[in-house]
Amino acid sequence: MSEMRHPREVFDLMGHEAAETAFEATRARGRLHHAWLLTGPEGVGKATFAYRAARRLLGAPADPAHGILGSSPDHPVSRQVIARSHPDLFMIERLGQDGKVRKVIPVDEARGLSEFFSKSPASAPHRVAIVDAADDLNVNAANAILKTLEEPPAHGVLLMVSHAPGRLLPTIRSRCRRLAFRPLPLEDAAAFVRDREDISEEAALRLARMAGGAPGRAWALAGANAIAMDDAARALIEGLPRVDEAMALSLADRFRGAEGQAQFNLLFDRLAERVHGFSAGQAREGRAGQGGGLDRWAQAWETLQRLPREVEALNLDRADALFTALGELRQAARAA
Repeated sequence: MSEMRHPREVFDLMGHEAAETAFEATRARGRLHHAWLLTGPEGVGKATFAYRAARRLLGAPADPAHGILGSSPDHPVSRQVIARSHPDLFMIERLGQDGKVRKVIPVDEARGLSEFFSKSPASAPHRVAIVDAADDLNVNAANAILKTLEEPPAHGVLLMVSHAPGRLLPTIRSRCRRLAFRPLPLEDAAAFVRDREDISEEAALRLARMAGGAPGRAWALAGANAIAMDDAARALIEGLPRVDEAMALSLADRFRGAEGQAQFNLLFDRLAERVHGFSAGQAREGRAGQGGGLDRWAQAWETLQRLPREVEALNLDRADALFTALGELRQAARAA
């Protein structure tokens, strides 16, 4: 498997020429908005765009070989961005200095944004800050960002990534110019994965479909055992109302340790997606079943959505949560 790189180390972006053209047009006219909200599904390329835009704003010249907002990886600005050493770039993200991913972005880092923008550019035309992602700001951090937005810096540009802009404060959304990033056609997302992984076309298309056309997400799924988890979810759903307890116990063993939460979340995501598809098919065919069958499926789907959040927040036992979900799925299948 090819190693996934941080977006600041990526110099190519496919499928978002319209967004890059719109941004470059405002930059070239000198009418650049002070704050941009980059919206779209996770893994579609928003953070990669943010670093591409940042390099240009920090003075890296255009390199058409890398696209509309492309710049050379060998330029000094690019090397400084990769090394996190450019004095006019400020980054806020869940990944801490210790390399560990935090649950939220703390307020102290968001408060540093105001101080950063209070200073004039040290060596570039602009000071640039990237928030990846704004959805990860806790309440106090979001309010600190809002304070900066209310007092736009003279030579500052804020680029905020958001996978779910509807969850942000309305006052944050209203002060930003939105730039939408849409999923790629499944074939293009699959090609992106195949360029980086030694997998079949069928497997790549399946991953692209799971990711909803987000190439970065599809690539991440390729390295996360997603196809095996999807196969397990399909087998569990197709076997209902019977549950293969040996399979369930084997899956529960994968939930142990530091990486267990990711596997747990992935299985629940695939179960929820298959329950949603099954329920939608039942509804289209007018087969509500007896005893509120579709209502029971909807309740099971809500449980699959809710339990991963509760398990992580409350440090609940993942195996117990799995068997709780399987119990609800069995009841839904019997009511169908």
